[in-house]
Amino acid sequence: MVRLLVAGKLHPSGEARLQALAQEGVEVDYVEEVSEPSCAARIAGADALVIRTQPLSAATIARAERLRVVSRHGVGYDSVDLDALNARGIALAVCGDVNSVSVAEHAMMQLLAAAKRALKGDAAVRGPGEWSWRNRLEPREISGRNLLILGYGRIGRHVARMAGGFGMEIRAYDPFLARAGWPEGPVAPVDDLQEGLGWAEFLTIHIPRGDRPLLGAGEFAAMRPGIVISNTARGGIVCEEALAAALASGHVSAAGLDVFDDEPPAGGSPFAGCRTAILSPHVAGLTYECSERMALASIENALRYLDGTIDPALVVNRARASA
Repeated sequence: MVRLLVAGKLHPSGEARLQALAQEGVEVDYVEEVSEPSCAARIAGADALVIRTQPLSAATIARAERLRVVSRHGVGYDSVDLDALNARGIALAVCGDVNSVSVAEHAMMQLLAAAKRALKGDAAVRGPGEWSWRNRLEPREISGRNLLILGYGRIGRHVARMAGGFGMEIRAYDPFLARAGWPEGPVAPVDDLQEGLGWAEFLTIHIPRGDRPLLGAGEFAAMRPGIVISNTARGGIVCEEALAAALASGHVSAAGLDVFDDEPPAGGSPFAGCRTAILSPHVAGLTYECSERMALASIENALRYLDGTIDPALVVNRARASA
């Protein structure tokens, strides 16, 4: 009998699928809490694990006596110890293109809300004596403005399509695609990041996190004064201290941030007191519709790996995983 451990609350459609599997003979262990300890306490007997956003460390993996596959409820796996999985020959599967439209929509929302000063406008109506804020003329238009997209994968291309509808001038920076072959379309590549940052009036981030922040003090200095930034990718891509300083000085006009170095931010967000920062709790890919797609896909990926029918492209470490 297959034992499936699901660690983290799923969309109701995912829960219904688990109930159906239990009736079909799959032993389902479903724990709604999203934490590593709750997962570690149950992992020993699992053949497959569906995991949300909690860490999966080498210590927890060492307790998995029969685990063959970990299936991520999403596309990122920064919090999973991939080396530990490889050492045990355990596969790591991710969802396919389930959240790119959701994230792209959130990025566009952040760019618009930041440019239009949505938070300040809301406060001007709610707060007594604030109506006159409207005369400061802080909101900005995005039509015809320069947008630089960092990372031109599926999400970045959806953003380009949406931003094109607003008449923005769009370029993209993606070193991987620059080497592998740039996709056809109207968006031109930027080879030099510093040059691109000096050209951009709006910036949206959709690139993987590296060993150090891609955007630090030097990169902020290269940016055009008054730039608007959106980050829906990962914490750690942007140096938070440098961004906070740039917002405080006005060099960065406004920012929309869905991701942070620490989630939730320890002691509160460093941007909590900034009125030109639009903040959200890493929800860009957590729309109702996308959550349903991820729940169903992560369950099916686990089962299909076990029966050998999974799309190999969805297995991150297929060269290291046991057959």
